[in-house]
Amino acid sequence: MGKRDDLIAKYADDLKNKCKMTPDMALLTKVTIGCGPSIYNADASTVAGSQPAELETVKNSFLIKKLGLKDGPELDAAIKSAIETYGKSERNKYRAVIYYILTKHFKKESVYG
Repeated sequence: MGKRDDLIAKYADDLKNKCKMTPDMALLTKVTIGCGPSIYNADASTVAGSQPAELETVKNSFLIKKLGLKDGPELDAAIKSAIETYGKSERNKYRAVIYYILTKHFKKESVYG
């Protein structure tokens, strides 16, 4: 297994144990690949749930640009919900896991079709 496969396994473990979700491994793999090289960078691979600028990045770069959603209060609410699902006290909220949760939340799996 390569480094990416190891990370996908770690993300799946977080989804199962921390988020109480059964991961769709095919979708999780596609979301992880979609994150690009950021998954290998310690800082870029995580989402700082308490930093407004970071949450704006998730909203603008992922929800609006990638998933094609319209800006509105429901986007902020969904990001907040995803962070709560992961656990606010969880120090490392992996970007791929947050993006996976948001993709499922908005039923946008087709983007990764």
